[in-house]
Amino acid sequence: MEADFERAVARHRHELLVHCYRMLGSVHDAEDAVQETLLRAWRATDRFDPTRASLRTWLYRIATNACLTALESRSSRPLPSSVGPAFDDPDAPLVPNLDVPWLTPIPGDPEASAVERSRLRLALVAALQLLPARQRAALILREALDLPASEVGESLGMTTAAVNSALQRARATLARTGVDPEAAVEPPAEQRAVVDRYVEAFERADVPAITALLADDIVLEMPPNINWYAGRDDYAGFMRRVYRLRGTGWRTEPIWANGEAGFVAYVDGRLHTLQVLTVAGGRVTRTSVFQAPEVFAAFGLVGEG
Repeated sequence: MEADFERAVARHRHELLVHCYRMLGSVHDAEDAVQETLLRAWRATDRFDPTRASLRTWLYRIATNACLTALESRSSRPLPSSVGPAFDDPDAPLVPNLDVPWLTPIPGDPEASAVERSRLRLALVAALQLLPARQRAALILREALDLPASEVGESLGMTTAAVNSALQRARATLARTGVDPEAAVEPPAEQRAVVDRYVEAFERADVPAITALLADDIVLEMPPNINWYAGRDDYAGFMRRVYRLRGTGWRTEPIWANGEAGFVAYVDGRLHTLQVLTVAGGRVTRTSVFQAPEVFAAFGLVGEG
């Protein structure tokens, strides 16, 4: 029976991981939630009624409640641009805040569906973290399973009216952040072409060429540092600082994260950062730079390059 259960749930494991990641903002936490989901499901197999819900819907409900349990004892994971105002001095000292559990990226597959890649965008996942846990759960369940509000309420122990109110408030919050949950991502080939041009300029330490690829409202953020910058001028100023302090001995390797193209940066042969770039209209609109061991481990990056 255990083997039958494993086979039945195996095809849902990846989407459960994506679902839990969108709820929790951490690959590590999402993996723990999936394990908890499967354990709860195994213990409750005798109560599963396929005439009331599909196995997929049943697993999503269990996963959502496992995430809500996890969120009772931990904070949501933001990005710096959600926490405080932009810095206006590219040469300001970096100010780390290690008390904040920052959002971390998830390895992505450029062959994933456009819908999955859109739902995993860093900006969207970060915006979801601003929602109270049950609003977030209602919105994600409604979107992922296309369930009526009454069934979402049944899953979350909420009335239909409460679900509709939660959905309305959640959508209003996302609208205020400027993030459209329905927006499509650029096709992978177009993303990678822009990022490849960025990488060529990055490895040459060519700040004017980097700047030419940026949108006017570009955002640069680097958790765990609370410093973040908006606009091409401050971005360029920060990049000049990087090359002044770190030198120009850079090499890179391409990666995909959150449905977006990016790269791993090495300086003088040492692993330095993982950078995820958001591309829209042929320009880079956001660069999210990560250095946490948790991120490197999630992407299988260790030691020297």
